[in-house]
Amino acid sequence: MIDRRALALWCAGVAWWAGAAHAASDSVWLDELTSVEVRERIAQGSTTVLVPIGGTEQNGAHLVLGKHNVRVRVLAGRIAEQLGHTLVAPVLAYVPEGDIDPPTQHMRHAGTLSVPAAAFESVLEGAARSLRKHGFRHVVLLGDHGGYQANLARVADKLNRAWGGGAGVIALVDYYRAAQAFDAVLAARGYTPQEIGRHAGLADTSLAWAVDASLVRPQVLQAVAGVDGDPRRASAELGRSGVEHIVSASVAAIRARTGAASSKP
Repeated sequence: MIDRRALALWCAGVAWWAGAAHAASDSVWLDELTSVEVRERIAQGSTTVLVPIGGTEQNGAHLVLGKHNVRVRVLAGRIAEQLGHTLVAPVLAYVPEGDIDPPTQHMRHAGTLSVPAAAFESVLEGAARSLRKHGFRHVVLLGDHGGYQANLARVADKLNRAWGGGAGVIALVDYYRAAQAFDAVLAARGYTPQEIGRHAGLADTSLAWAVDASLVRPQVLQAVAGVDGDPRRASAELGRSGVEHIVSASVAAIRARTGAASSKP
């Protein structure tokens, strides 16, 4: 006689496994899908793919080195979900951060990783060509860092010319501009330019905090070497409006460039 409790546990396990497998196949993350699932999603209309680009760089004593990587991954996921029929490629964490020897820019601080601009552009080009080969019609480059925006535009222009024009590759400067627009929001609320800063200051820290609290070391919020701005009054609450604006502005810009209507897979 079959043990009813054992049978119930087995059935529950099968149901959980089936649910987990279904959830994975519905993921927006390219690297969480199988090759067959990606092929099926493309055939079903998921022909836009986001390529999130971060960077591994110093951010003072209070922000982790991978701030850009985490932030762009989270925001890319939210953008993809709102767009519908969109997947997200793995984050590119190796970007130009200054000369290595002798060190310049962020390379002067421990933990920063830098690659030559030519190598960076070559990786972007290879990724875009690969994604197009598999059937994606629109490859959207999302850059969370200001230093390489010109590189993204150069790669997009090169590939679009090679592919006969159109918007095959989109260097979405609107994403980065939306993040910069947060500065004006903070200024309107009475924060000074010296506080807001350009790197790891009030604005940068608040945006990171709103995305993932583990990125911030609250006990050491201070302006040290490598920080531009004053992060002491930063908060997750302060950053939430900036995060929402980045997502909504990016979604609108991608729809405008691709001609896509609001839809979900």
